[in-house]
Amino acid sequence: MIALSLAEIAEVVGGQTYDIPDPTVQVTGSVVRDSREVEPGSLFAAFVGERVDGHDYASSVVAAGAVAVLASRPVGVPAIVVADVQKALGALARHVVRRLGATLVALTGSAGKTSTKDLIAQVLQRKAPTVWTPGSLNNEIGLPLTALSATDETRFLVLEMGARGIGHIRYLTDLTPPKIGLVLNVGTAHIGEFGGREQIARAKGELVEALPEDGTAILNADDPLVRAMASRTKAKVILFGESGEADVRAENVRLTDSGQPAFTLHTPSGASDVTMRLYGEHHVSNALAAAAVAHELGMSVAEIATALSEAGSLSRWRMEVTERPDGVTVVNDAYNANPESMRAALRALAAMGEASRAKGGRTWAVLGKMAELGDEALAEHDAVGRLAVRLNVSKLVAVGGREASWLQLGAYNEGSWGEESVHVSDAQAAVDLLRSELRPGDVVLVKASRSVGLESVAEALLAGGAEGEVAAR
Repeated sequence: MIALSLAEIAEVVGGQTYDIPDPTVQVTGSVVRDSREVEPGSLFAAFVGERVDGHDYASSVVAAGAVAVLASRPVGVPAIVVADVQKALGALARHVVRRLGATLVALTGSAGKTSTKDLIAQVLQRKAPTVWTPGSLNNEIGLPLTALSATDETRFLVLEMGARGIGHIRYLTDLTPPKIGLVLNVGTAHIGEFGGREQIARAKGELVEALPEDGTAILNADDPLVRAMASRTKAKVILFGESGEADVRAENVRLTDSGQPAFTLHTPSGASDVTMRLYGEHHVSNALAAAAVAHELGMSVAEIATALSEAGSLSRWRMEVTERPDGVTVVNDAYNANPESMRAALRALAAMGEASRAKGGRTWAVLGKMAELGDEALAEHDAVGRLAVRLNVSKLVAVGGREASWLQLGAYNEGSWGEESVHVSDAQAAVDLLRSELRPGDVVLVKASRSVGLESVAEALLAGGAEGEVAAR
């Protein structure tokens, strides 16, 4: 964080100082909520969770080098005490962002946020020092912590914004007002909480409503609900997509033999070819979104194309492709799942399987529950099961309870009547099945919502041989 004294922080957050002998002492390190991340000069934010109370770690974090604790009660060590730690953290982030000389880029969407944010970060950091959201810390706690990690040298601050209801993004943009706002898509993620795609669009559009007149809204030309958001902003609008009307678009889109997307990138300043290291055609849209941001910030099309071609995945369990010594390829995409990302992953699996099928290899889709779909859950799981059959996936392993049975039912109704699909009770049963049947050349996709924890299946398959069972959760 930029250096601030404890007295200044207390004033910004409306807190009282306790047990602080010298209020001029500065926070020069990171602001953290995890005691294991404390470093000399840190400020530790003590949150009260369901299982752990951060206040219990006050003494240990100060001993580890934290200069003070941001707390909701006195803790016997240097502390700034506030009524609400979360709101105080947000107020501090707002203060720091206003002092920064950085351009703030915010993005949202139903699917692809984290992958796109990682692409934007990797492209922009070639131009100037860039700070971005780690993983998917895109809520009212994670976003301020990311903003507070910026320094005086930071020139671009890339923030992912998530929403589970109307007003959530409006709150986040109030904390960290963006200059550039990017909306990727409006899908069915969290549709059970929102009550419909129109409500999701209303929530996502709060991002472009927050942009200033001299800002830029970057919108997906291929998504009608996103494109319609142009009427909700006073900022300049740039469209990206495969549509001929897009300002930043892709032509000649194709997949390599290994399932990696290649295309010709067109921007208002020219065109250049891109071949990505990531897997799946869905990354083309993500790459175009990143290219639109980079173009708006002054990068040439050649610089953008090179950066996109060299970019990798910065976040865990998102299409992580690993080939075992025995020739089995494991695709760990188990961080989260919704109908859009599930379909994209299955298409990527099918593309990757083309090369292996010629050598006798098979494709395996190990799938679990997609959460928060409300009344759409049965239809969406059924549709994914059907798609697996249509894409000629060799084996579908549906893992879990009711939703998994719907996945298998969809495959059955689409024509998977033999041994092409199977329903197993849990992750360990899936691992046991796979270990007994996998052979060299097979490609295994593992994907489900985060709550299911199917990353344990991928990790067990990569642990080696028949050793290592699924870790207890």
